[in-house]
Amino acid sequence: MVDLVEYLPILLFLGVALALSGTFVFLPMLVGRLTGTHQPTPEKLTEYECGFPAFEDSRSQFDVRFYLVAILFIVFDLEAAFLYPWAVSVFDLGWVAWISMMIFIAELALGLVYAWKKGALEWE
Repeated sequence: MVDLVEYLPILLFLGVALALSGTFVFLPMLVGRLTGTHQPTPEKLTEYECGFPAFEDSRSQFDVRFYLVAILFIVFDLEAAFLYPWAVSVFDLGWVAWISMMIFIAELALGLVYAWKKGALEWE
């Protein structure tokens, strides 16, 4: 049976992390209220985006193409995340790793061509 004393450093680390994060979150708010810098006005409480007030309902639906572009961005961002470590160690890994990455890149290229042909990258 595992002695629970072995978990004490982990619990201390979590306790310190929670205390520091709570301090960094709540201390500035407390100081702002105590020093008088917290003075909400109707202008300060209005929602805005990109420097101008919102002009539509906040629950309006986005176009599907927005989500397609976002998904494509995530896919190609992950490609870069896989490609960099592979490129660093490609000479140590051998031909199997090289062929596997070429297949991976070919699949991504086919996906990009498909999205391009379907018009997912067209923005009107």
